[in-house]
Amino acid sequence: MKKVLVINGPNLNMLGKRPKEHYGSKTLDEINELIKKEADGFFDVSFYQSNYEGDIVTKIQEALFSFDAIVINPGAYTHTSVAIHDALEMFQGPKIEVHLSKVDEREDFRKVNFIRSVCTETFAGRFELSYIDAINYLKNIK
Repeated sequence: MKKVLVINGPNLNMLGKRPKEHYGSKTLDEINELIKKEADGFFDVSFYQSNYEGDIVTKIQEALFSFDAIVINPGAYTHTSVAIHDALEMFQGPKIEVHLSKVDEREDFRKVNFIRSVCTETFAGRFELSYIDAINYLKNIK
């Protein structure tokens, strides 16, 4: 069974407390449960969340040798992290960028995206369903 790593960046551990109009009402644990349910029988899914850029870079580097795909919501690091970009660039499997909100339609500073150019696909703006879209995308690629 293929292994998928789901990485969540800064402040995503605070889902459920963040503005619902952008992030929905589900907690990260609830979203992870939905992902597990959707992936069941297709993928072995592991989850990782960190508020620290270097920890996320290290996790991606570790994934080079042990995972088949990455689903990543880099949070605010989307707009600032060349380091995460460079780590993702090395990963050879599918890399799916996910955002809960319609990040491209928000504040001007969120229009800068260091991650998208090294990702296979992006799903955004559907709250927790953005993650489900990513899992279903992975199901449909060979």
